Amino acid sequence: MCRNIRTLHNFSPPATDEEVRASALQFVRKLSGFTHPSKANEAAFERAVERVSSAANELLGSLVTHAAPRDRVVEAAKARERAKLRFTG
Repeated sequence: MCRNIRTLHNFSPPATDEEVRASALQFVRKLSGFTHPSKANEAAFERAVERVSSAANELLGSLVTHAAPRDRVVEAAKARERAKLRFTG
């Protein structure tokens, strides 16, 4: 999976539309192999990003969990600690 695509489910505060779109953009980039599509492919690329964003928003709105929402600040600190251990040793 793309390292830039992050888990967006069950966070407090919930994922923003911008975060969902950023994940959709990374997904479409990975599938297409294009970082920046040509003018000929730009419309199809943007349409795919919008459709993936819509599907992701629908999914996130439909998921059910009994777990307490994760705190973004705490999760970010954990990720920094994992990266520190990974890249310094």
